Amino acid sequence: MVSRIFLIAALLLAMPLQAAEVAGVKIDERARVGDSDLVLNGAGLRKRVFFQVYAMGLYLAEKKPAAADAIALAGPKRVAIHMLRDVDAATFTDALVEGMRPNHDEATMKTLEPRIAELAAIMAQLKEAKSGMQILLDWRPGTGTIISVDGKPRGGPIGGEDFYRALLRVWLGERPVQDDLKKALLGEPQ
Repeated sequence: MVSRIFLIAALLLAMPLQAAEVAGVKIDERARVGDSDLVLNGAGLRKRVFFQVYAMGLYLAEKKPAAADAIALAGPKRVAIHMLRDVDAATFTDALVEGMRPNHDEATMKTLEPRIAELAAIMAQLKEAKSGMQILLDWRPGTGTIISVDGKPRGGPIGGEDFYRALLRVWLGERPVQDDLKKALLGEPQ
């Protein structure tokens, strides 16, 4: 009997965990960035007017229910975006930049401009963020922000943790693009 319990426990531990389902997209409980295992902090849905734009998950080294703590947490991080509709690359990038602006002063935005241009160049190579596409925005300390699309890295690393934190503020800042999405990414029940 004891061996059966251990067998069942071992099988359950070996199964990939599904932490959430957002708009029909399964969001994994864990992610791996470099050599680090991360946990899902929260997952939610980005809506624009009446349209579902993307489902997303925020992965951190440990769960953080406060936005400031999640942004400041040292170590690797991941934002996983699962597109639910087609959006051209320029519109996608512009939406990210417009999400940064209310959360940063003009001087900070000026220092971010070269990195924003790098992001725009990487996204322009895609031409379009298509429905079903997965876009990963990974922070790797000592390397930078790595953008991957459907498992393939795109462009080179974008330097500076300040840039990654600026990206996080799009969703977690004092003026997020969507309040209920911020709450969902911080693990609040929806």
